[in-house]
Amino acid sequence: MADTLVLTPQQIIRKKAAGEPIQPDDSAMTRRHMIVVLVENSIGAFIRVVNMFSARGFNIDSITVGPTEDPNVSRMNIATAGNSRIISQILRQLSRLVDTIEVVDLTTTDFVERELCLLKVCYTKDSRSEILDVSNVFRGKVVDITKKTMTFELRGPSQKIDAFIDMMLSHNVVEVARSGRVVMQRDS
Repeated sequence: MADTLVLTPQQIIRKKAAGEPIQPDDSAMTRRHMIVVLVENSIGAFIRVVNMFSARGFNIDSITVGPTEDPNVSRMNIATAGNSRIISQILRQLSRLVDTIEVVDLTTTDFVERELCLLKVCYTKDSRSEILDVSNVFRGKVVDITKKTMTFELRGPSQKIDAFIDMMLSHNVVEVARSGRVVMQRDS
């Protein structure tokens, strides 16, 4: 008897829609998602969202929170990963929280993304010009300099930040601080 799993067409459609593996050796179809949550600006709203992720074993890649144009409303930008079934569950659970006003998954829409990074790197007389050249290519800005280290500020999409950090790793990176992803949907 063959080790292959025989599924009906309906089962295949359902599994594909849920992002589940179709064959035993397939991996789950997970992808990164950007979720925006508008919540009432009240004590405990942030911790309820974080606890919801923690209690269900979901991972948060990054989370940023700040006030909106309305001082009574805060905006949370949450980066997470999962298959369609997990993301649907996250969206439902977020919508049920007490302080939640609106929950939107921007992953399938066109959006603008930015992140801020501060990176401190050691330099020598020999490596200084190379480090500055790399920074210029990425449009980084020197915000602090000492006799041994330079601190750069870089803004842009997460992929740009990742690439900049990768380029700097060969120059003894001392410290990295990242703000997390902030997103906003583009107008159509």
